[in-house]
Amino acid sequence: MPGVCWVFLLVLLFAHICDGFYLPGSYMHTYSTKDTIFAKVNSLTSIETELPFSYYSLPYCKPLGGVKKSAENLGELLMGDQIDNSPYRFRMNVNESLYLCTTSPLNEHEVKLLKQRTRDLYQVNMILDNLPVMRIAKQNGVNIQWTGFPVGYSPPNSNDDYIINHLKFKVLVHEYEGSGVEIIGTGEDGMAVFPKADKKKASGFEIVGFEVVPCSVKYDPKAMTKLHMYDKVSSVNCPLGLDKSQIIRERERISFTFEVEFVKSDIRWPSRWDAYLKMEGARVHWFSILNSLMVITFLAGIVFVIFLRTVRRDLTRYEELDKEAQAQMNEELSGWKLVVGDVFREPDCPKLLCVMIGDGVQIMGMAAVTIVFAAFGFIKSTGAIPISLYFVLLSLWFCISVPLTLIGGFIGTRAEAIQYPVRTNQIPREIPARKYPSWLLVLGAGTLPFGTLFIELFFILSSIWLGRFYYVFGFLLIVLLLLIIVCAEVSVVLTYMHLCVEDWRWWWKAFFASGSVSLYVFLYSINYLVFDLQSLSGPVSAILYLGYSMIMAIAIMLSTGTIGFITSFYFVHYLFSSVKID
Repeated sequence: MPGVCWVFLLVLLFAHICDGFYLPGSYMHTYSTKDTIFAKVNSLTSIETELPFSYYSLPYCKPLGGVKKSAENLGELLMGDQIDNSPYRFRMNVNESLYLCTTSPLNEHEVKLLKQRTRDLYQVNMILDNLPVMRIAKQNGVNIQWTGFPVGYSPPNSNDDYIINHLKFKVLVHEYEGSGVEIIGTGEDGMAVFPKADKKKASGFEIVGFEVVPCSVKYDPKAMTKLHMYDKVSSVNCPLGLDKSQIIRERERISFTFEVEFVKSDIRWPSRWDAYLKMEGARVHWFSILNSLMVITFLAGIVFVIFLRTVRRDLTRYEELDKEAQAQMNEELSGWKLVVGDVFREPDCPKLLCVMIGDGVQIMGMAAVTIVFAAFGFIKSTGAIPISLYFVLLSLWFCISVPLTLIGGFIGTRAEAIQYPVRTNQIPREIPARKYPSWLLVLGAGTLPFGTLFIELFFILSSIWLGRFYYVFGFLLIVLLLLIIVCAEVSVVLTYMHLCVEDWRWWWKAFFASGSVSLYVFLYSINYLVFDLQSLSGPVSAILYLGYSMIMAIAIMLSTGTIGFITSFYFVHYLFSSVKID
């Protein structure tokens, strides 16, 4: 059912349109120094279980007016978002350190829940002015950024867990001066347009960045319970030692505090997402592309030799001979010319091959369209889908994909069959014995396409499983184009080599010559699990990871195999259409 991918793509595009042009929160917000903004909280998420939970399923502080759900658009529903209001208050351009609340003594159930969420690596996702909070850490001299912050942390070689109960926020703001320019903004209450007479005097602040430093602080509950929400408290220097951190255990009372610092920035509103979408290591991406270009050049040289020096030379010599000489030469034929009567013989399991080619065309088409749209910034990533959305997807499936499938099948049955340039003999030709199995060469051919994409594959896996941003779809589009070229060249070269040794069973081998890259992708996924996902614990998480990796490898096999097969088919068709043998 690969057609579902097309439906899902249409839903995502529709969701993006709704998110970008209809909802009040999607326009530019301009705030004055008198404005007060409250952050919102999204679902708790984890790379281990991928099961989202409500923020208030844990004993966190609640707003004074109670918890209220935000209006969700279709895009947020598809992402499994559950956005609620929060007590985290931000007064524009006011730096302060504030107290929120102190919990009642933790009971057994709350302790078990906090420990489980901590050890499952759950993240708290917070939003301010539609910007997700970002946490930046330095590893090996490179800045690595994540969205959200952990529920807590577990020190190595310890059974204790500590909760994150103090947040140091840094809000980047850009001062906006009207100077005759009309400002259209939407505050938390809806859309607002400055009066025409005040356009020249309009000014305010735009939020262009939202960062957090999370830490755990052990407070004296007796002193903290005397405070009220939003009372001032002392600033905290993070990180603190374990003896000064808040442990998770029964009968403990946890106090929550936060700090806010506003920093003026030169970042303008249209560029405020750049920090989220910027990927470190651009040189590595360029290295991947240059590496792919070298592989393509090498294979292109081989294809050039095959076409212009070997095939064309043989065909030219053959066409220059008279009929008597051609008949004599036919008796002395060797190599690919000997299989002229068998090269278009029906392969084993032809219907299965047709289904796999059809699936591969749809998957490659879906991938190409998706990456092109993503390169222009039209596509989001999706997560869990609420049950109500399945009815929408099913209706789209039956109303769009099923009719298109029936129409395509009808057109396909009415289309003329492809005419082969040579006749097929009734008795199959015997294939000479070989010193080594031909499938060994086919499996080895997959290393060349894998060399084209393995560097980019690392960044993709990191974005999926480590919560890192991936938005260099321009690089990905280039890598996709290079991968298509390499797959085509590899399959043509392997097909020609098999024909030269009188092996006319090229159909499946042409498919797997380029499709075997999926084997190396799956092996690389296992390597990534062992060496880069060491935090992944438990057999369930590992099985989930391997299951997703297997699905990804199968999709890659179908798409790359289709590219190789179609290219090889037209190569063989062209090659033998030039041979005049009765």
